Amino acid sequence: MSLERLNPAELSPPTGFSHAVVAVGSRLVFLAGQTALDGDGKVVGTTLPEQFRTATTNLLTALAAAGGTPGDLARVTVYATDVAEYRLRARELGSIWRELAGRDYPAMAVIGVVRLWDEQALVELDGFALLD
Repeated sequence: MSLERLNPAELSPPTGFSHAVVAVGSRLVFLAGQTALDGDGKVVGTTLPEQFRTATTNLLTALAAAGGTPGDLARVTVYATDVAEYRLRARELGSIWRELAGRDYPAMAVIGVVRLWDEQALVELDGFALLD
């Protein structure tokens, strides 16, 4: 399995994502949206960074259960209830991402939403990965 990250010089330099990811492998893993739910199904954390950390950890836990690692992520979509806040905290959120998932960034998008399934949730991440 391999993931090739492409960042064409003609496009704006990416920060915290890759413009394109070419995946070749044998197992495609689709990861359900993960929020800051704890093991009891309660949203934990009141700030965006707290919830982002837990949601990212939950996404990576689901990926690990499928036999994957953060480097196997080909695509992640972030749904945020407040994109302005997300942009304001982008540096801090990027630091959390690098701490948990490293610097091999998947193709990513941040999409603003009115609300998430759990009203207290501020952020949700889903994605897919390619495994050997």
